[in-house]
Amino acid sequence: MSGLTVLVMAKAPVAGRAKTRLAAHTGDDVAADLAAAALLDTVAAVEATPGARGHLALAGDLADGARGADLADAVRGWTITPQRGRTFAERLVAAHEDAGHGPVVQVGMDTPHLTPALLLGAARDLEAYDACLGPAPDGGWWVLARRDPRVAAPLATVAMSTAATHDDTRAALLAAGHTVGATALLRDVDTIDDAHEVARLAPGTHFARALRAWTGSTAVAP
Repeated sequence: MSGLTVLVMAKAPVAGRAKTRLAAHTGDDVAADLAAAALLDTVAAVEATPGARGHLALAGDLADGARGADLADAVRGWTITPQRGRTFAERLVAAHEDAGHGPVVQVGMDTPHLTPALLLGAARDLEAYDACLGPAPDGGWWVLARRDPRVAAPLATVAMSTAATHDDTRAALLAAGHTVGATALLRDVDTIDDAHEVARLAPGTHFARALRAWTGSTAVAP
């Protein structure tokens, strides 16, 4: 899709700050490396999407985190803006403001099995709706697509990272008068079980290779 922006919300993968739920099982350094690998996979999916340009809304400095040089190379040529806001919900709204008008598909860095087809599927729904949400099995959402950045404004009042985040986000968008479509369900990586399942689904990713390196086995290989 010509003119499509893919907005990636990301945190620099710094040990002790990245993927803290995973770190309880893997340790801080491995969790940070897995986060970096997932971000590399996300960037690769954006780069492979025809007509798309990348916009990274970043918390922190990539140079301070795992695979910093690789990540800096991967996003060379992207628009990079710092995240702004007190809460994650406020930072989402600000990132959409920074991404500007036109078709924008916003994702995070927790779906290393992301594909161009999934991104384009969310964008296509904008032909019929003001916004498109993709649910995650844990009750959250993995993608929000929109054309007008003002569509994202209602997110500021939604509690994130809860079992009702998807439903609450949809309700907030509808209450603001927006039409909302639905796209594919996609599991994001929060727990060690999520990590193993996602690596099984996408064994050729940076993320799956990093997980195999930590486990020292081929348990997540095809």
